[in-house]
Amino acid sequence: MKFAHVSIFRRKRDGKTNYKRRRSAVVSKLPLLNVFMSSKNVYAQVVRPKVAGDSVLASASSLQLTKMGWLASRKNLPACYLTGLLLGKKAVEAGLDDVIVYVGLGSYRSGSRISAVVKGAVDAGLKVRTDGEGFPDGQRVAGEHISGYARKVREVSQEALQARFSGLVRAGVDPEGLPAHFQSVRAKIMEGKP
Repeated sequence: MKFAHVSIFRRKRDGKTNYKRRRSAVVSKLPLLNVFMSSKNVYAQVVRPKVAGDSVLASASSLQLTKMGWLASRKNLPACYLTGLLLGKKAVEAGLDDVIVYVGLGSYRSGSRISAVVKGAVDAGLKVRTDGEGFPDGQRVAGEHISGYARKVREVSQEALQARFSGLVRAGVDPEGLPAHFQSVRAKIMEGKP
């Protein structure tokens, strides 16, 4: 018994490409802002789609934040925003002004880490075609929610705080002072050249 040929693209079958989204993004003829989350870092790029393969016009990763003094997690909401801010500054300096978000098989959710990256790029001066309603608010971007949670944990016990925020404590950052740490790194990105 012969099976009918299934006309499905390999990358779609492998779970790598949503061709309908990809086509609409490429037809726009605008550069694409891509965001990728690994288990430890955030990577963001502005690429121009080409037949031979996408060419990278600007890129940033949360690993670069450590060179600017960032000591906290490299994949939380504040780190995502700072990565987007860094990418936005690089893109603007490279002469880019108008991009669209392309998330591939992922989904762009309101208040998500991907939307924090996009908010950072917009705050750096890059025009991103989005309505802006899905961006996380400024307090969450600055890590106020983490700081508030740390205060509640500290009320329970100091040992619980040490256990829950061991990574921050090891790095020498007071969990309740994360918003101030965020602001200092944000200022370095805005002042200096990436």
